Amino acid sequence: MTPAQKITVTCTINGERRVFNTFPMARLIDILREDASLTGTKEGCGEGECGACSILFNDELVNSCLIPAAHAEGARITTIEGVARNDQLAAIQEAFLEYGGAQCGICTPGMILAAIYLLRKSPNPTEAEIRVGLAGNLCRCTGYSKIFDSVLAACKKSGVL
Repeated sequence: MTPAQKITVTCTINGERRVFNTFPMARLIDILREDASLTGTKEGCGEGECGACSILFNDELVNSCLIPAAHAEGARITTIEGVARNDQLAAIQEAFLEYGGAQCGICTPGMILAAIYLLRKSPNPTEAEIRVGLAGNLCRCTGYSKIFDSVLAACKKSGVL
């Protein structure tokens, strides 16, 4: 097989089994946005520096712009579209709306997935832990205070995740 030959990749995205015929080194962000039509995942820098494209990949927080399609074989992937359940926003999404954590929207999906990852590991984080947990996600609009407030508020709600 050469890099120019397409491969079949089967994975689970937001609980749904998906099959893609793609090039092995195609970026996962492109597969998600173009082939799966899941445009909630945003591309910021394309270099893994900003976190806008963050997703959960086998329950780990990753930058989808850095993951080659071939690595997605058999993976469990959660994008922002998979966070709400039955048209009901998750507590973290509601908190981002209520506390102004979402501004222009470029960083918001990745920031929410980073917050989910953090809250799964530490359900009641301190503000310092939130700062560290979200450090891989850059925002140019909020100054971060409203994002931190949103995460703290979500911790206080029942059924955070």
